Amino acid sequence: MRRKKGSLLILLPLAGLFLSLMPAHLQPKQPNVIIILADDMGYSDIGCFGSNTQTPNLDAMAREGLKMTQFYNASRCCPSRASLLTGLYQHQAGVGDMMNTRPQPAYQGYLNNNCVTIAEALKNGGYNTFMTGKWHVGQAAEHWPTQRGFDHYFGLIDGANSYFENRPYRPNQKLTIALDDKPFTPGPGYYSTDAYTDYAIKFLKDGKSSGKPFFLYMAYQAPHWPLHALPEDIAKYKGKYMAGWDKLREERFQRLKQLGILNASTRLSPATRTCRPGKH
Repeated sequence: MRRKKGSLLILLPLAGLFLSLMPAHLQPKQPNVIIILADDMGYSDIGCFGSNTQTPNLDAMAREGLKMTQFYNASRCCPSRASLLTGLYQHQAGVGDMMNTRPQPAYQGYLNNNCVTIAEALKNGGYNTFMTGKWHVGQAAEHWPTQRGFDHYFGLIDGANSYFENRPYRPNQKLTIALDDKPFTPGPGYYSTDAYTDYAIKFLKDGKSSGKPFFLYMAYQAPHWPLHALPEDIAKYKGKYMAGWDKLREERFQRLKQLGILNASTRLSPATRTCRPGKH
């Protein structure tokens, strides 16, 4: 696996060199690339994967495109992001666990210098590179997105925060919302999901005149805790989940089979209880 991934990193710049030597009319058009990451979302939490939560835009993208059903995450937030951004095992990228710095190179808590991010590779290939949302693979300023290949960035450097303001959830904790390479203080009416989308659109509009293709990575906080939905969204689902966890779980399981995501012969796993009834 290491040899394959190492070869990929070598081939990318060689391919770029080859394409740059081709006559302009023969060069293939470079596609725009958008990656949208939902944080800590369950497998069946969107409509096209069996949920009764309304996600019409995502459902439309699934209908009109390709719906992939397997992604091997690392069970935790930071290492999964490290693998997604670099194409390496999380330990190779230096984020084997969370953002805890340890003596071992595999547990530095930030993306090391032995890996190349998607943004760094595509920027080298002539792309504009933008990111909005949660970073969580390096808290120190020298490890922020603009130091790892992104032309512009807006979002949360840390792992969790209020969706409405910058509010540390532990005493003496400092959380950072940043615009490019500077801390940012949210004003009245701030809501992280909308802010990430608005800045993404702004970056795309500002970069359009360059004529370059773009790579956009949108890493929303939602639905990571604390799940702060807007009042109108909460009202829309009032009473929708009163059937209880067990009933809703069975309904989602059946919809997954109806959609063909699960094989018809698949059996639902036994329910696991982590707390006693009435003790939540």
